[in-house]
Amino acid sequence: MDAEVIVVGAGLAGLAATAELADAGRKVLLLDQEPETSLGGQAFWSFGGLMFVDSPEQRRMGIKDSHDLALQDWLGSAGFDRLDDEDKWARQWAEAYVDFAAGEKRSWLHAQGVRWFPVVGWAERGGYLADGHGNSVPRFHITWGTGPGLVAPFERRVREAVAKGLVELRFRHRVDELTVTGGVVDGVRGKVLEPSSVARGEASSRDEVEDFALTAQAVIVTSGGIGGNHDLVRAQWPARMGKPPENMISGVPAHVDGRMLAITEAAGGRYVNRDRMWHYTEGIRNWNPIWPMHGIRILPGPSSLWFDATGHRLPVPLFPGFDTLGTLEHIMKTGYDYSWFVLTQKIIEKEFALSGQEQNPDLTGKDIRGVLGRARGGATAPVQAFMDKGADFVVRDNLADLVRGMNEVAGQDLIDAAELERQIVARDRELDNTFTKDLQITALRGARNYRGDKLIRVASPHRILDPKAGPLIAVKLNILTRKSLGGLQTDLDSRVLRADGTPLPGVYAAGEVAGFGGGGVHGYRSLEGTFLGGCLFSGRTAGRAAAKAVG
Repeated sequence: MDAEVIVVGAGLAGLAATAELADAGRKVLLLDQEPETSLGGQAFWSFGGLMFVDSPEQRRMGIKDSHDLALQDWLGSAGFDRLDDEDKWARQWAEAYVDFAAGEKRSWLHAQGVRWFPVVGWAERGGYLADGHGNSVPRFHITWGTGPGLVAPFERRVREAVAKGLVELRFRHRVDELTVTGGVVDGVRGKVLEPSSVARGEASSRDEVEDFALTAQAVIVTSGGIGGNHDLVRAQWPARMGKPPENMISGVPAHVDGRMLAITEAAGGRYVNRDRMWHYTEGIRNWNPIWPMHGIRILPGPSSLWFDATGHRLPVPLFPGFDTLGTLEHIMKTGYDYSWFVLTQKIIEKEFALSGQEQNPDLTGKDIRGVLGRARGGATAPVQAFMDKGADFVVRDNLADLVRGMNEVAGQDLIDAAELERQIVARDRELDNTFTKDLQITALRGARNYRGDKLIRVASPHRILDPKAGPLIAVKLNILTRKSLGGLQTDLDSRVLRADGTPLPGVYAAGEVAGFGGGGVHGYRSLEGTFLGGCLFSGRTAGRAAAKAVG
C-alpha cells in the first residue's frame, strides 16, 4: 500500500488527525486539492474562537460556569429531535464534546503553546427561557494569534512528522472517488491539478494534469463543508427558514465545495441532517476581497437597532448577538434577503468587531499595545476602513439623509423616514428611567453587569438620535454563508456509518464534513466557539481511532 492512512483535506481537522497518526508512528498521506499556501483551510482565516467551560479566564472575569450548565445550554440549543435515526450519534457526540470542553481541551491545547485573550466573549446570548437556546454565560475564548495561532501547533507537528518520513504532503490532489474492494474502503482515486501560485484563499485552477490512485488501510475524510457552493446551499436550504436567499455572500473560500460528501455517500457512507446549516445575517461585502463574493461577519454588541428591509424593527429577542438562526428565519420570511443595523458612532467604536484573522491584526499579530488601544476609543482601523470604503455602510449627520442613503444602497425606496424616526424616538424615550419595557435596553443594561462587556464590548446606553453620540450609521446586512451542521454520520470512534447503522469498513470522517462529529453535533443551532473545537476534537478522535485500527 502507498500509506497506512490517507487523510483527505488539510484543514484543521485533517492536521489534527494527521498529527495524532504520526504520533502513533503511522505512515500518512495528507491530500488537498488546493496549493500549499492554503494549508490550514478555513481555520486559518478564523477569529480563533473556542468554547471552554469553567476556564481560568472565565473565573478571573467572575463567571461561574459548569459542565451541567453547558450541557443544558447545548441541548437546549441543539433541539435534537431525530434521536432514533439521524441524531442517534450526534447526541452522544454532543455529550462527549461538552465533557471535552469542560475537561482536557484547554490543557491539551495549552501544552502545545496555545494561549487566549483574557476577556471572554458572550456569543449567542439566546434570550429565551433557561432551557432554551443560547449561552447562559460568556464562553467565547479568543485565541491569542486568532486562527493562525490555533493552526500553528498542528502544522508544526505535521511538518515535524514530514521531516521524520512519517507524513507526505500532496497538494493539488483532488479526490474524485473512494475505492472499495470487498466492501472495504481501501484508497482513493482522483486528478492531479496543475500547479497554482495563487495566494491563500484565492480561487485556484481546476485544470487537470494526470490521474492518480492511492491505497491505504484506512481513509479519513476531513474535507470541510458546503459554504462556498451556493447552489448546494440553496438545494439543501430548510423549508423552515423560508425561501433560499437570491443573494448571498461567502464567508468561506470557493474550495469549500462539499464534493467529498457526495463522494463518500457514493462509496456507502450515510449523509444525514443535510437540512441543518449555519449562516450569518450580519454579513458585509468585503471592500478588499480575497475569494469570490467575499463577505465579512460583524460580531456585534447588543446596542444596534435591527430593522428589516422595509424599516420595521425586528421582534424580541432578535437583538444583535442573540439568536443567529432565529434572526435568519425571520428575515427570510419578510420576503427580502437583507436587513439593517442603525447605530451611532459611539456604538460602532465599542461594539463592532469583525470576524476573521485579517480583520484583527492586533490579535493576530499578538500586539499587546494594539489590543490595549481598543479601550482608548475610536473605531478600529479595519472597522474604519469599512466605514470609509464599504459598499454597505451609510454614515450621515441626520436621520433624513441616513434614510436617503439606505434606500440608495438598497436600490429601492422601502424605508419611510417618518416611520423609522417614530420607532427610534419610541426606543429613545425608554432611556429616561432606569426601568423600561424595551427588552433590548434591559438586555444591554444587563450585559454591562458583566465586567468584560462593560470594559470593551457594550457602549453605555444612550439615545440613538443624540447628536453628541453621532454621526448616525446604517449598515446593510447580507446573508453570509458559513457552516454545514449536518454531515457524514459517525460513531464515537469517527467511523463513517452506512445506512443500516453499521460502520463502512476503512473510512473515518472528522470536522465539518462529519457535522463536527456524529453527523451533526450541534443539532439545529450552535453555541459558537464550537466549530474550531469540533474540528480539533473529531480530528483527534479520528486520528487516534485509525491509528489503533491499522496497528
